[in-house]
Amino acid sequence: MAEEAGAFDFGAVVEAITAKLVRRHPHVFGDVRSSTPQAVEGLWERIKAQEKAEKAGHRNARSEGALAGVPVALPALTRALKLQDKAGRVGFDWDDPHAVLKKIREEADEIEAALAGAEANKSDASGAADEVGDLLFAAVNLARHLRADPEALLRQANRKFERRFASIERALAARGKAPQDATLAEMDALWEEAKAAEQSPPPCGEG
Repeated sequence: MAEEAGAFDFGAVVEAITAKLVRRHPHVFGDVRSSTPQAVEGLWERIKAQEKAEKAGHRNARSEGALAGVPVALPALTRALKLQDKAGRVGFDWDDPHAVLKKIREEADEIEAALAGAEANKSDASGAADEVGDLLFAAVNLARHLRADPEALLRQANRKFERRFASIERALAARGKAPQDATLAEMDALWEEAKAAEQSPPPCGEG
């Protein structure tokens, strides 16, 4: 129908698709050699960015930036994941989860230093709170390197917390107590018991 209307013909569509395929895969059809899947993906993203800039009237390919297009309305963990993903595609990334874990430790140390500074200066802990944001961002990055969804991991951790705290409440109720009547040490001991019970293998005959 489009061909009859003079809009385009099938041959032109095939040629355009073929040209795009060849252009976006220079590691297959050209002389470029990419040794890793990450390098291939980064090359693909750079070519797409170049095509987009050319279509917009040869604007500067860097005008929007590599992180453009990630919706602000996304949940924070998901948005952090997508931002890190985009940065990684252009080479701004670690190649080892241990390096990310080291960064997490650094962020934790910075929180400790900020707290110590606030206590020494008798000031608020807003600086430490800002560092907590960096720690969360680094934790998302570790989840990404482990190919895990941080939103799903946090939901799982929430369920685990609810389950174990409910176990604490039941144990205290058996003693005629509510959580507000117990000490932190008492509740912490019950938490460890609940944790150990979850990690113990089921008795013989139970699935």
